[in-house]
Amino acid sequence: MTILDNIQKEYDEMMDKLSRPEEIDDWESLGEKKKILEEIISKKNELEKTNKKLSENKEVIKEGDDEDLVFMAKEENEILEKEKEEIIKELKRLIAEKEGRGESTDVKKDTAIIEIRAGAGGDESSLFAAELLEMYKRYLESKGVETKILDESKTEQGGLKAVTAKLKNKDPYSLMKYEGGVHRVQRVPETEKGGRVHTSTVSVAVLSEPKKGKIKIDPKDIRVQTCKASGPGGQYVNTRETAVRIFHDPTGLIVTSQNERSLQQNKEIAMTLLEAKLHEKKERERREKEEKERQSQIRSGMRAEKIRTYNFMQNRVTDHRIDQSWYKLEEILQGDLDEIINALRDAEEREDYRDIVIEE
Repeated sequence: MTILDNIQKEYDEMMDKLSRPEEIDDWESLGEKKKILEEIISKKNELEKTNKKLSENKEVIKEGDDEDLVFMAKEENEILEKEKEEIIKELKRLIAEKEGRGESTDVKKDTAIIEIRAGAGGDESSLFAAELLEMYKRYLESKGVETKILDESKTEQGGLKAVTAKLKNKDPYSLMKYEGGVHRVQRVPETEKGGRVHTSTVSVAVLSEPKKGKIKIDPKDIRVQTCKASGPGGQYVNTRETAVRIFHDPTGLIVTSQNERSLQQNKEIAMTLLEAKLHEKKERERREKEEKERQSQIRSGMRAEKIRTYNFMQNRVTDHRIDQSWYKLEEILQGDLDEIINALRDAEEREDYRDIVIEE
């Protein structure tokens, strides 16, 4: 049996189960699975119709009785072969999603969380962290995604030590998931015109937000600390203790929230951040196991120490995971990320789908 035969069998068995609702515990998960299977079955039917038409045309060509019919059959088959290629590509994507190679079904599709932190390079790193935030905001705005700052720590020079933002609308995680990793910037700082080139780094993390109830946190595993919210330079900007810091003892994770006016609001946001971090940890462990089994290169590279370099002297942005460069640095910093994102998506799909055999 082919993989599509097995999926058809799985779908038939699921439909049989749906006829006995008393046996179903998790309607939400079953509904999501049904949707994916139905999309695969629909594409499978398209493939079968296309193959049938291709076979009929090949018979016409083989017989060769009518030159006009043979010419038309050859022309149509050229079109059908391209359509078949696209159908198989889509089938592989859907099957990869079904097998868990795609994104988890335990997360919200219309939200995501991004963290940007200054790394090596002092003030230059903090300034570039602020530039990356603006780059992402412009890119996401062009896609209809709203960016809301949840927590930030600014420097007196206008840079960012760290910032956490929530992304809302559309499917922000699928747009941003390739941005996680260390971004390196090479340029001459404003204060050293004509001086030496500085190399600084900024780390970016992109997290899915789990659906309610998907991540269980034992209250005994956390410690909640309250404090006054702070501004640039660390000075306090609030007389009341509204900022929240939560420690998760089993993992050592620490999350903070201070931008909301009330203690309760900041605590709710901090818990959301903790859930997202715990989910990301769980997913990372799953992917690493999967990558080891499949010996994947692009996915492991997605979290490489240095994923991208922004070289101002050469007007160049290089993504090291796919060894590709773009000589339009200013446009990219203005939010023109489509070419980079699309190139990374294509590379990931080649890895995701390479071992899925549709026809035997």
